[in-house]
Amino acid sequence: MFQKKMDKCVSNKCLCILVLQSACALCWADRIVLKEGQTITGDILAEKETQLYVDIGITVLAVPKEKILEYHYAEAREVEHADANDVNDLETKSPGQGPSVSGRDRLYETANLKKTTIEKCMDLVSEAVVKIASPAGTGSGFFINEDGFLITNYHVIEKETKIEVTVFQKAKNGFAKKKFTKVKIEAMNPFVDLALLKVEDLGETKVSFAYLGDIGRVKAGEEVFAVGNPLGLERTVTNGVISTKTRAFEGLVYIQTNADINPGNSGGPLFNLAGEVIGVTNMGYVFYGGLGFATPVSYVKHFIENREAFLYDKDNPNTGYKYLQPDRRRNKAKPRLNQR
Repeated sequence: MFQKKMDKCVSNKCLCILVLQSACALCWADRIVLKEGQTITGDILAEKETQLYVDIGITVLAVPKEKILEYHYAEAREVEHADANDVNDLETKSPGQGPSVSGRDRLYETANLKKTTIEKCMDLVSEAVVKIASPAGTGSGFFINEDGFLITNYHVIEKETKIEVTVFQKAKNGFAKKKFTKVKIEAMNPFVDLALLKVEDLGETKVSFAYLGDIGRVKAGEEVFAVGNPLGLERTVTNGVISTKTRAFEGLVYIQTNADINPGNSGGPLFNLAGEVIGVTNMGYVFYGGLGFATPVSYVKHFIENREAFLYDKDNPNTGYKYLQPDRRRNKAKPRLNQR
């Protein structure tokens, strides 16, 4: 009888432990809320442009983003189970920001950030924006990680190899400028007007970087702001709204905004009110205000993730894909019109 009671107590104790463990696991699980009201909890394994892949314990679900109202990452769980080498990838880089959800192999990072004011965003992201200078002129750019990788427009460094990057870091009386001259061209894609650079002489300098946003969440009418160096006026901030995120030019889609975009803004970031980069500014009508354009962040992510296809060749400054012209028409006579 005594043994049976002991067995029953042990069983109850084990059951309690299992319940507590399950409850704790649920507390630290990633949470996805669908537009229809259902909630999914599990481990978000990967975030793609159109889907989230979630491990719910017995299978992996592919959840379309168009069905998702919101989703949240469990920061404590991710850091607790991460390997020592991966902890830096999961830590937040600024107070109040959500956990990073991308890997170091992709070079860039994303985060679940909350929208706030331009003033507060500038306090977080202003140091990530840089000035890029070459013998041809000046432009803008922004760091995408703390290792010195940065994004700018292809036309800012086109046919140039002598590049200088100026970093603006907070100081007691404003911002201190630091110039770096050992800048490597990693990759460039003239078709989407993007270039990936790396500052190799950072030394002990710690740089801030910007998180990349999600073009799927961008909406017309949404408030945005651009940071850059138009006409050499460093760290200029302009704001506006998204006019449309699907303006087509020559086979590409651009974000159109009424935020002022002027020469020197090229290559700089277009931010949403969460401080996430949603585009790279590259075009504007000088004589018409309110007509600015930016390369969508989806193009930026694709370019970075597939950078090996666009690697810079130092022996060919004009590296890039070119289409061969077809043979000329051998018959010089005018083509005969079809007659019926």
